[in-house]
Amino acid sequence: MTSLTEPVHMKHPTMTRAMVALFAFCCGAIVANIYYAQPIIELIAPDIGLSAHGASLIVSLTQIGYAAGIFFLVPLADLLENRKLMLATTLLATLSLIGAALSQQPSVFLVVSLLIGFSSVSVQMLIPLAAHMADESSRGRVVGSIMGGLLVGILLARPLSSVIADHFGWRAVFYVAAVVMVAITLVMARTIPHRQPDHSASYGQLLASLGTLVRRHRLLRQRSLYQGMMFATFSLFWTAVPLELSRVHGLSQSQIAIFALVGAIGAIAAPIAGRLADAGHTRRASLVAMVLAPLSFTTALLVPGHAVVALALTGVLLDFAVQMNMVLGQRIIYSLDASSRARLNALYVTSIFVGGAVGSAIASSLYEAGGWALIVKVGCAIPLVGLVAFLWNSRLKAAK
Repeated sequence: MTSLTEPVHMKHPTMTRAMVALFAFCCGAIVANIYYAQPIIELIAPDIGLSAHGASLIVSLTQIGYAAGIFFLVPLADLLENRKLMLATTLLATLSLIGAALSQQPSVFLVVSLLIGFSSVSVQMLIPLAAHMADESSRGRVVGSIMGGLLVGILLARPLSSVIADHFGWRAVFYVAAVVMVAITLVMARTIPHRQPDHSASYGQLLASLGTLVRRHRLLRQRSLYQGMMFATFSLFWTAVPLELSRVHGLSQSQIAIFALVGAIGAIAAPIAGRLADAGHTRRASLVAMVLAPLSFTTALLVPGHAVVALALTGVLLDFAVQMNMVLGQRIIYSLDASSRARLNALYVTSIFVGGAVGSAIASSLYEAGGWALIVKVGCAIPLVGLVAFLWNSRLKAAK
């Protein structure tokens, strides 16, 4: 039997600038599926009969589905031909988005939300594929650029969703997303190179190897914890802030879209982080990111009397911190074992979206219980856990 550590065959071993741009575009368009519902849950929930407390389940179940898809589907990229696997997932995403647009019952919509997340995982196959194709000297830059596209997709999904819902209703959001997925599927079918791994292990052995990778790589465990905490507060903020903006400040869906668009400025962190990692500044850049995340919630002190401006500034700074730390972590785990990049990425991103699902799930309840003040307290506390762990691990490493 062929081992899980043999090389792969790929027709196009070079990562050109055009290919980087293509991968970035595809990643952004696909990952947006997970975030379209986030700013419009107050429109969706009453229409399908979901309570205000249960509204954030729409977001958290999509993220749980994404985490499950990463854990169970992405490792197959180390076993099956990558392009066919990615095309199959985008086709399922298309059908799931259509199902969301047609849903009339809360239970049906929540199940479909889970499937949307589960089927939007081809982005986490594209990124390891790009890492395989890139030279070692430029891997951080390539991954950072593609992550920039992915993160722009995350950030632009919210304003696009708000604008479409404001003018055409929330169901139109999912119809438009389905059309985009059809286009992406056609683009990927024509342009993404073949990659056939040489592994001949069974699917069960492949999943069993995930536990081995977790035990073997201390850095994987550490970076997963750090980014899981960061993404939990990211999801907490972006699930709760539309409630604050609409209820307290009276913003319309289109105005919330402009607010979310401002947050997209934080996407510049991804390519910056990639270059810092290539230059050997991973530890210092990580420290900056993990300090910035809790500090971002204190912006009301900088612009007193301008609450919406303060919230926007929090969004920009938090997005910058979260995205920088994510790329730095990916650069580290991709260097651990070249033959296991898809599985390493699956473990890393699964932990991130488990954190994100927790942050989204508690957002509505926290907001209903204590308003924005409670969101700020919890939003500061969560990334501080990651920061303390980072400082502790750095101290242990220095003591050796």
